[in-house]
Parts: sequence; structure tokens; C-alpha cells
Amino acid sequence: MVQSKAPDVPTYLAELPDGRREAVTRLRDLCLQELPGFTEVMAYGMPTYERDGTPEVAVASQKHYISVYLLRSDIHEAFTDRLAAHDMGKSCLRFRKEPDYDLVRDLLRATASGDGAVIC
Repeated sequence: MVQSKAPDVPTYLAELPDGRREAVTRLRDLCLQELPGFTEVMAYGMPTYERDGTPEVAVASQKHYISVYLLRSDIHEAFTDRLAAHDMGKSCLRFRKEPDYDLVRDLLRATASGDGAVIC
């Protein structure tokens, strides 16, 4: 699944293959737990977490990996060392195997505690 047409996150999760559903559901649970005050929406075909209408985090099941989109530049700068060991694009952290849930939790906590500029 590259871009879903699901109207909501539960439908998106239900569409995922069994091998991905558990990991993406766990990432969603982390987002809901660690991003208080954020709103969960479907945007660009993936679960997205917005604060005051601005998307700051998104999660997606891609063809070859699971993506966590970190849309703030200050998060990238604060976690440069820890992100260096991972497959990382401009805003996309890619997990080809099991996601590093501890890293994601730390990234989400940093996102929730700050208000840096969105890069995308």
C-alpha cells in the first residue's frame, strides 16, 4: 500500500496486510499516547498527527518499509546522532524491519514538547 483512500485510521489499519498491521497499529498507539493535544486525521493517504491544524508526524505502510514522517526540523537536529544509524530521508524515517519503538517514542515526546518549524 503506497497511498490509501481510507476515510479514517481504523479503516486504513484494516486494509494493511497482516505482517504490517501490528507494527503500524503499535506506532499509532505510540502517537496517540505521546502526542497529547494533537488531532489524528487521514492526510495524503496516511495517519497524520496535527497540532493546531499543522501536520507534525505521520505514519505509513509503504511497499518495502514502514515510514514515520517527522515534519519538524528541530527534531532532526536534536536526534542527528540517533537517526544517523537509520534509513532517513528529508523527513521520512524508514524501517525495513521492525520499527525502533524506543527511538520513535523519544522522537514523539520531543515533538510534543516543542514547537519548531515544519519542514514539509
